[in-house]
Amino acid sequence: MNSYTDEELQAARQAAQAAVDTATSWDYSASDAKIADKLQEGLDAAGVTVDAPEFERLVREITALKDDEDAGTPTVEAALPKTQA
Repeated sequence: MNSYTDEELQAARQAAQAAVDTATSWDYSASDAKIADKLQEGLDAAGVTVDAPEFERLVREITALKDDEDAGTPTVEAALPKTQA
């Protein structure tokens, strides 16, 4: 198991949040699959990962903005730096 410092975890959360912000502002009319793809692309580019339940929650909350634009950008609760294989 990897052990990360608080600073590494905070940086990973911030990078993941930037990916969420980008996916949120990308295109409200996009399909759920397109939004998930865009979010995954941003996470990959940032070198971070979120677990499956967190990813699914973020996609759900981003797509929910189609019906309620005032709901605000979803907040990343936890992210990790991607490990190098």
